[in-house]
Amino acid sequence: MSVTIPAPRSQRIDPKYKRGPKSRSSFEMLAWLFMRLSGVALIVLIFGHLISNLIVGDGINAISFGFVAGKWADPIWQFWDLAMLWLAMLHGTNGVRTIINDYAEKHSTRAWLKGILYVATIFIVVLGTLVIFTFDPCVAGSTLPQC
Repeated sequence: MSVTIPAPRSQRIDPKYKRGPKSRSSFEMLAWLFMRLSGVALIVLIFGHLISNLIVGDGINAISFGFVAGKWADPIWQFWDLAMLWLAMLHGTNGVRTIINDYAEKHSTRAWLKGILYVATIFIVVLGTLVIFTFDPCVAGSTLPQC
């Protein structure tokens, strides 16, 4: 009677799925934790945004250029929208990064896709931040007293 000892787990994995030595960093654990925490924060931010814009006051009929200008004149709403922008973009980027890591087989493909993802994320975050903080409600040639 012979006893068969199963192969160690590392030998049971098909070589095409191995991606090199494991790193000792805890980046993936921190990314996982960020997804959970940012998800909770986004729920609060998004529902606060929807309630303040659609339920309080005149609802959807009140939303206009002037409504946004009035909101962004208040630093609290600037911070609120900035936090929503940053968290949503970083949350989405982290999710897409995980999908790229899971489904892109070649290292070069992963590198290109993640490079494009990071450039697009940086572009949108910088552009959105600039819009929030440099928004000027006064149109050129306006005769409004506050302009």
